[in-house]
Amino acid sequence: MQEVITKILNKVGLHARPAKELVKFSKGIQSSVTVSYNGKSANIKSMMAVMALGAKQDAEVTWKIEGPDEAEVAQKITEMVTNGFGFSEEL
Repeated sequence: MQEVITKILNKVGLHARPAKELVKFSKGIQSSVTVSYNGKSANIKSMMAVMALGAKQDAEVTWKIEGPDEAEVAQKITEMVTNGFGFSEEL
């Protein structure tokens, strides 16, 4: 299992567009990914669950990755967060 802690950089946090990108990403990986914030956890396959975490800008979230491609997935998630999930206008 890999565990990564990141800070959400998007001005509006983990809202619909980043959550949608996570769901899309989850379809191409073998590992299971859970994101946790403020005592709540969500599987990244569920857009609504990710949004329900309420992670705002500057929130520190924990990503737990378990599976055969966990090292690559951990690296990719870190890149996604750093790059604002592809929505650089929100940084």
